[in-house]
Amino acid sequence: MTDKRDLATKGVKDQLKGAAKQVEGRVRSTVGGATGDTGEQLKGKGQEIKGKAQQSWGKAKQDADPQPGVDEE
Repeated sequence: MTDKRDLATKGVKDQLKGAAKQVEGRVRSTVGGATGDTGEQLKGKGQEIKGKAQQSWGKAKQDADPQPGVDEE
């Protein structure tokens, strides 16, 4: 089944998900630092990096859409 939303809309969705992952990662990292749990800190930093990558990917999708707001047929 093909998703009918345009590429710009998908890009915005990825950017929002990426931002949420970054925030969650920062929280995990902060909690890990406060409790002295190095493993949790590293997991948080990893999640932040994944969020940044997803956000960048979403921005690239949005920029690549020649007709934002126009759904695929």
